[in-house]
Amino acid sequence: MAPARPLTHDLFKDVLEAVGQELTEVRITDLREGVFYAELVFASGVEVSARPSDAIALALRTGTPIYGSDTVLDDAGIAIPDEQEDEVEKFREFLDQISPEDFGTSSQ
Repeated sequence: MAPARPLTHDLFKDVLEAVGQELTEVRITDLREGVFYAELVFASGVEVSARPSDAIALALRTGTPIYGSDTVLDDAGIAIPDEQEDEVEKFREFLDQISPEDFGTSSQ
């Protein structure tokens, strides 16, 4: 369902396009007392502090890469054991090979 008016992150994306600014990366920069911090980095070199949830939402809408600092990843990252990584890769391969038609249709 498409909203009648743009949502905030969609609006910000539209504003960036209208003023010719390119978001080049999102950085998750810090974790202090359980609170994450982020920065929006623009092609002009300008960096703007942002909530990570907003920064990530905007990055997903604009196709912008998201980076986490080594410190944040060390503090908050979750290591995935190799056997789980193998299972994830097998599942990705499975998803690449199926189509909606493989699930059939229900006549109910």
